[in-house]
Amino acid sequence: MPVLSILPRLGYNYATPTMKYTPAEASALTNLPIRTVRRLIDRRLIRPRRLQTGRSVQRLLSWEQLVYLQLEAEGLALLPVAERRKIAKQIEADAGIDAIFVSEGRALLIQVKTVRKELDERLKKLELAESVIVEDPETMRGTPVYRGTRIPVELIADILNQGASIDEIVEGYPALDREKIELAPLYVQAFPRRGRPATRPWAKRKAVRTTRHRRKMATPT
Repeated sequence: MPVLSILPRLGYNYATPTMKYTPAEASALTNLPIRTVRRLIDRRLIRPRRLQTGRSVQRLLSWEQLVYLQLEAEGLALLPVAERRKIAKQIEADAGIDAIFVSEGRALLIQVKTVRKELDERLKKLELAESVIVEDPETMRGTPVYRGTRIPVELIADILNQGASIDEIVEGYPALDREKIELAPLYVQAFPRRGRPATRPWAKRKAVRTTRHRRKMATPT
């Protein structure tokens, strides 16, 4: 039987957020595909809180469960399911675990502290994205846009997916900077739009690089 033991804390002050996270947010923060997140929930490796509003039921994950999902993304899935459940319970029971030692024929040390720090940095990026991206019914029918602009964040994410570089996007959209552009895929993954797919007039167009020469030629004389 594998043996689990928890290494003592090393003095790191963990701030444990009290808010809950949707499976989509968990997917974006941990880089796990949304299907994998849902499968882990269905297999009860983690048990999110269920929040019912009217007829809809929403599953919400805790910060500790996000930490466990991050470990799954980094290779924990190679362990037997029973051991993964034990690790998930250990993390949820103690928010400040630094590491978990697993002995199964050979020693295995799971560095929880490092993973938690990485996840915390990604969470800060998501919070930044929420501060610079707005959804206003009066602006493009509620399409998420960068604050102070009419530039859809989904448009920028699509352009990145098409292979355009950040420098090319900055040149074409001078109202944006590198940091805001890098936040686009994270925001789109964390907050997928519900209901019928929104009209995306840019989706069938190829990414076009806007050059100074073209802008000059387009300027009336």
